[in-house]
Amino acid sequence: MQHKKQELMDGILEYADRYIQKNRKSPTIREIAEHVPLKRSAIHSYLVAMDEEGTIEYDGKTILTPKTRGILKGIRDIGIVGTVACGLPTEANPTFMDTIELPLSMVGDEEMYILTATGNSMIDAGIHEGDMILVRRQETANIGDIVVVWVENEGNTLKRFYRKGKTIILKPENSDMEDIRVKEEDCRIQGVAIWVLKKVGD
Repeated sequence: MQHKKQELMDGILEYADRYIQKNRKSPTIREIAEHVPLKRSAIHSYLVAMDEEGTIEYDGKTILTPKTRGILKGIRDIGIVGTVACGLPTEANPTFMDTIELPLSMVGDEEMYILTATGNSMIDAGIHEGDMILVRRQETANIGDIVVVWVENEGNTLKRFYRKGKTIILKPENSDMEDIRVKEEDCRIQGVAIWVLKKVGD
């Protein structure tokens, strides 16, 4: 009986995930009953039990699952994965540290991550030590984009992106600092900065 109960819970959760991802709203008990072999009254009891054990959030009307709660709340959890040098390149630090909830209007459904800025080479672009940089993961960039770029044998850095022939020019936004020039094959774009999330006090 317990096996059957867990199987039905799994079926409700799976259906709710698919439905919310497709329709951007919570399924009704009637809609669940069309796909899970239970009566409506039993489905309600299952939803209450799943809420109590933390499998879902259910307020008697709306179902929120771990995978889709952000869709219905208009938010996404974006991972803070390390730091990026706003100065000379430093050894990359891809370690997962935490997450932050951001509105879907800001992040959409593209692959994003957050890095914390260190150094002062991008201060004229409004990026200071401790700011969090929202980055869209991609391997290409347009001229003038602010990019996270991996420099061979050096590490990753945040700079304005330019190209001259096969030379990549990584330009700081600080008049006291010089450009970094590297061969195209000696660097790799990891993402493009989309937003700057200011630390408290800036």
